[in-house]
Amino acid sequence: MNVLDKVLTLRPTSVVARLGTASRLPVLNPRELVRALDKVPTALPCLPVPVRPMLPGLLAAARGEDAVMGLVCPHPLADRGAADRFVTAVQQVAEADGHTRPLFLQAGPVRVSKAEPEALGLLQEGLFRLVDAGFSLVSLDVTRLPVDAAVDAVRRLSGPVVERELSLEVSLPAGAEGDELEGGRALLEGLQRQGLGVRFLRISAALLGEEDQDVQFLRSLVELAGQHGAGVSVGEAGRRSARVLPTYVAAGVKKVECVAPFERLALASYPDTVRESLEQKAEKAGLGAGELLGVVGEQLAALEAQDASRLEALTFAEASEVLAALGASRTGWKSMLFLAENRGD
Repeated sequence: MNVLDKVLTLRPTSVVARLGTASRLPVLNPRELVRALDKVPTALPCLPVPVRPMLPGLLAAARGEDAVMGLVCPHPLADRGAADRFVTAVQQVAEADGHTRPLFLQAGPVRVSKAEPEALGLLQEGLFRLVDAGFSLVSLDVTRLPVDAAVDAVRRLSGPVVERELSLEVSLPAGAEGDELEGGRALLEGLQRQGLGVRFLRISAALLGEEDQDVQFLRSLVELAGQHGAGVSVGEAGRRSARVLPTYVAAGVKKVECVAPFERLALASYPDTVRESLEQKAEKAGLGAGELLGVVGEQLAALEAQDASRLEALTFAEASEVLAALGASRTGWKSMLFLAENRGD
């Protein structure tokens, strides 16, 4: 068996079932990538796909930088077919381009705004669809819930993820400003008492400040998460500049979602009238325009060929910069070699 063949044996069974046994696309559990890159100063990059024309540029950047990469479907429950369409698009583009660098697919963050059994039951039904669709990481956003309710909600919702031994990410729960660290401790301890392990504890970059990042708090959170076998994930990063990304790596963060730059690129590729309409609808819905685009992008008229090509090129350049800033360059082959040699560990 060559290196790729050995790495393919590590794909989650749900991923193999979704992609088919003939597929040679290494969609892995991010747990394996964290293990492979444990001694490497890097954070797993997780980048969004607001519109399909961006996919070739994202994957080309991963190949150009020889980097591991996560692709995030931020609104997988927006409609029943969104998750399947997302994974199908990734597979089609990746296999057409002969992509053989490690990928992971993230669903969410899935917003959990209510803790009532009926609401959680509907969400759990959606989570079953996500794991069947081929996602190897599911992110739960419980920022609207107090700690006790968040623990109970995660316990109720995590079944489909835990049963398939996939990775689970949970955000910091609601709490008073300045109590985020204690809230994270209570969440992790509560989940631990329930016998639930979390791969990533997610924090929004907004909680770390703007230009002056609260590095000490971030390091304390990294230490806390590590005591519970988890890593820290920073979400909503790069809102202003990619210059802050190396700060997260230096603090020990294990995964970074860099969404905003790609949403801006996607929005800029549409005519003014479309952007203005999206902005108006997003304001009414309490969302960002780029966030809304990720939900309704497939309903818009297809971009002209020239605009789509330009968007692909700009996406490639932006993604290459982000991958380098997160220390992900040259992690692709390195992680594959490690995993091929340590499959039984």
